Amino acid sequence: MPSVSNDTIRAQARAIGFDAVGFAPASLPLEAGENLAQFLALGRHGEMTWMEGRAEQRSAPQALWPEARSVIMLGVNYGPDEDPLNALNQKSSATISVYAKNKDYHELIKKRLKRLARWLIENHGGDVKVFVDTAPVMEKPLAAKAGVGWQGKHTNLVSREFGSWLFLGSIFTTLDIVADTPEADHCGSCQNCLDICPTDAFPAPYKLDARRCLSYLTIEHNGPIPVQFRKAMGNRIYGCDDCLAVCPWNKFATLSQETAFHAREALRAPGLAELAALDDRAFRDMFSGSPIKRTGRARFVRNVLIAIGNSQDRELAPSAQALLNDDNALVRGAAIWALRQLLEVEKVVALQRLYTEQENDAGVLAEWTH
Repeated sequence: MPSVSNDTIRAQARAIGFDAVGFAPASLPLEAGENLAQFLALGRHGEMTWMEGRAEQRSAPQALWPEARSVIMLGVNYGPDEDPLNALNQKSSATISVYAKNKDYHELIKKRLKRLARWLIENHGGDVKVFVDTAPVMEKPLAAKAGVGWQGKHTNLVSREFGSWLFLGSIFTTLDIVADTPEADHCGSCQNCLDICPTDAFPAPYKLDARRCLSYLTIEHNGPIPVQFRKAMGNRIYGCDDCLAVCPWNKFATLSQETAFHAREALRAPGLAELAALDDRAFRDMFSGSPIKRTGRARFVRNVLIAIGNSQDRELAPSAQALLNDDNALVRGAAIWALRQLLEVEKVVALQRLYTEQENDAGVLAEWTH
């Protein structure tokens, strides 16, 4: 077999559609495992219990696959065509995270990873495994070690070429590939990402408490949104890009060339009334092929109702009232909370009395009537 050439692999990866390529040994510094252990010990992963079971494999790639010798880290640019923070000012519309405004990146990137993996085997031999958020792989520390970028103070990857906007995937291989130089930390004294966080989710630079993060709360959290974070949500109904959007390195970012990642017009700033009216079928149809679909209609509408409550738009009150008799208790409770933000107390009390008499949901209401 011909010798492994980094430049040849890099050229092939770019031809397949990857924007960033780097190479690293199949190992991580001890610090990565220690940081993960601390994160889990402090309970900062919240309900993401899947992180606990395979923590050892996350912190040591060869614990996941002992035969792995090298890792090829790959990135696809998903840079937006507008500032994600602009939508926060449209209070009667929804703000959706940049990465979720069109197709789910997992399948697209996995197909490209498999194409590159097949080419690698055909031309250089060895064995491979491909990963894109489907296994206990710490992509961001590996990407930093491979020179693709560095983990900023918000714990996300930052690239000098693409700013905050890279989807990551990896190929583990049994081949020995010359490693790239790890990327240095270029954050300096900047702490824009820490200062803008609406819920103070960063206990310290380079540390995240997911339980306070709006991305976690709107996507991963199952129950009612804790009362102390509801106002901070504003009109964010799926994810939060604040800490990514304010990074100064975004001045070098460019619009993604992948049309599957360009924002669908219907998801740029969709009206809250339209989203609140989605039943399960309509929700599935609207978000077919989107990462939003995995969240499920109940959690999604819960978030929409909180945004309605935060909108100060009383014309949205009928949208919330229409959900008082929804089949899902999470939605019913969120509807009451939204109405309490928009209507006079007397009207809400009357609605609440009718609601509790019909539904006998006093326990559900207790979570929401703050």
